[in-house]
Formats: sequence, C-alpha cells, structure tokens
Amino acid sequence: MNAIADFKPALEQTRIKVLCVDDEANVLASMAPHLRRRCDMLGAISGDAGLEVLRANRDVVVIISDMRMPGMDGASFLAKAREVAPDATRLVLTGQTDLASAIRAVNEGRIFRFLTKPCSPVDLLAAIEAAAEMHRLVTAERVLLEQTLHGSIKTLSDVLALTNPLAFGRAARLKQNVSEIADRLALRERWQVEVASMLSQLPGIALDEATAAKIYHGQPLDEADRRAYASACAMAEGLLANIPRLELVREMLARLWGTGTGGPIPLIAQRALVDQGVAMLQVAQDFDLLEARGASVSEALATLRAQPGRYRAEVLDALCAIRGDAGAAAEIRECPLGSVRPGMVFVEDVKLSTGALLVPRGYEVTQSLIERVRMLRPGAVKGLVRVRVKA
Repeated sequence: MNAIADFKPALEQTRIKVLCVDDEANVLASMAPHLRRRCDMLGAISGDAGLEVLRANRDVVVIISDMRMPGMDGASFLAKAREVAPDATRLVLTGQTDLASAIRAVNEGRIFRFLTKPCSPVDLLAAIEAAAEMHRLVTAERVLLEQTLHGSIKTLSDVLALTNPLAFGRAARLKQNVSEIADRLALRERWQVEVASMLSQLPGIALDEATAAKIYHGQPLDEADRRAYASACAMAEGLLANIPRLELVREMLARLWGTGTGGPIPLIAQRALVDQGVAMLQVAQDFDLLEARGASVSEALATLRAQPGRYRAEVLDALCAIRGDAGAAAEIRECPLGSVRPGMVFVEDVKLSTGALLVPRGYEVTQSLIERVRMLRPGAVKGLVRVRVKA
C-alpha cells in the first residue's frame, strides 16, 4: 500500500468541505484527486472568488490559501474569510518565505498552520485532519458555552419575571433597543451587551415593591432605598459571578448600576467593547425611563438630544433612527388577548381584572406566553390589548 492509502483520518467518518484558493489552476488540479477522496473540495482562483464561494458555503470547515496572488493576496483574503466564516480553520500553502507576509497572515488571518510548496499529499491531508479537529473543538466549546449561558440567563430572567414584572418588562425593552442599535451600528461583537441588557434589571429580584417602583419611575430614593438598592446590586453581582464567561457583562452592569467595576479588563479591545456596551445600555435605559414617566417617543428623544456630551453621538443617533422609524415600520392593532401571535409586541401593560400585571409593555409575544394565556380563566383579562405588528 502507498502512503496515501495508509492514511485513514477521521475525515473519512464525516466528509467536510475544504475551500482551496490559488491563482494557479494547475495547483488546484493537483490537489483535487487527493482531497476529494476524503472531503468535498471547493476551488477558487482568486481571493474575490474565494469569498463568493465561502458566502455560498457557510459550512466550510477548512480554508487553504496561497499567499502570493494578484489583486488580493493570501493574508488579505484570509482576514476577510475570517469575517465571513469565523469558525473555519485557516491554512496557508505558499512557496515563498517572505517573513513580513507570513507575520501579517498570522496576525490578520489567525492562521492555524503554514504549509510550503511543494507539499506532499500525506502532509496536506494530515494538516487538514488537524485543522478539522481544531474546528470541531472550537465549535463544540462554543455550543457548550452558548447552551450554558442561555440556560443560566433564561433562569435568571424567569425569576425576574415572577418577582418583578415591571423590571422584567424594562429588561425586555432594553434588549430590543440594544439589539436594534447594534444592527444599526453593524456591530460584530454584540452578545455581551445583549446579555447585559437582559440582566440589567436583575437587582429587582431583591427589592420590595415600593423601592422597585421608585427605581422604575426614576423617583428620588431616601437613605433606606439607596442601601436596599446597593444590597440588591451586590446580590446580583454575586449571582453573575457564578456564571462563566460573563466578565465583560459584569463590568458593563457594574458601571451601569454605579457600583464600581466588575474587575480588571486586560485587553484594549475588551475595554473598548465594555465602553461601547455601557453607552448603549445607558441611552436605552434613559429612553425607557422617560417613556415610563409618560413622555412620548419624540419627547423622550428630544430630551436625550438636549443633553450634549452625556451620550455617545453615534449611539444616540442610532436610537433616534430606529425609534423614529418604528412608527412607519409597524402597525398598531387592538385585539383580544387570546388572538395575539408570536412576534407581536405589547404597546401597553396587560393587567388582570384584579389589577395585577400580567404582561409588561414592550414584551414580545412568545409561544410560552400564548400557552400561559390559554390557561387563564375566562374573563381574567377584560377588553382588548394593543400590540405592535412589524411590517
């Protein structure tokens, strides 16, 4: 048996997609017979063509690129490929030994491994096997992290919904505004600030009804209220400290709550992300507070605009754009509570006939809410509810 036949990697168990980019068609042709035995090979003869293939095949696991190509070189292509498919493992196959180009490829494209031309089929397949295993480990860790975070955050949100519906409603509205601001600003790193918005009202779990109402409406707090709020914030920080990977979220919330800092942030990029997140949370929370006091959307935005220097200009501009366009992009309807459907957003608080709050303003209808509504006794909610339906 030859060396290739003896090589039996895990690629045989599940065929993966491998994108090879090289401006020399004969190089791609020479790689194809070996790679297509083990995986689904996609080819491109330029960086631009490679990006088009990648956009059409988001499940590419390994990317192999030549370094020196006309137009877009390998380092530039791999940097852009990282934006399109951040989880794909990237390799460089090059016949040059330009140290400066190699350093740029590593820094910009986050290269997993360098291969030099000519590269034997066995070495090439071994490198792809290692790259596929790296991809598996990275994606498995991300899925585990997402599941852990999602479960923990949902539990805390559910507790907040049960103990302080007003605070939960504000958290839901902050999450909506923060997400739309992130869309408007085209932010890539956004999950931390979205999680922070969902947990921003967590101290409400430990507050009595009177103090919670004062904080919700922005009313003055006496000394006892301030002590209670500080204690509630400390409790919330303690809960979050038990959840992994929330360091930046804790820092954002500590600054939003005015309790100091959640801990040292070593990287400049992380500090910039925290600063951006706090700016988004602050403008979204102040906007919601003004609406809670009875201000219309236009009045609330004008009030925020009248405080130059308090908010980041681009963040406030984004909020004004999304909320100013909200009326044109949605329809307000009145309907029985039993007729609401997922995706609708309540324009006003929904209260039971006893006066207890059932659903806060700004809450987006979910299937679980519909199930809860079905369990209510007839006449538990009188009259029609007002909802916003996205166009």
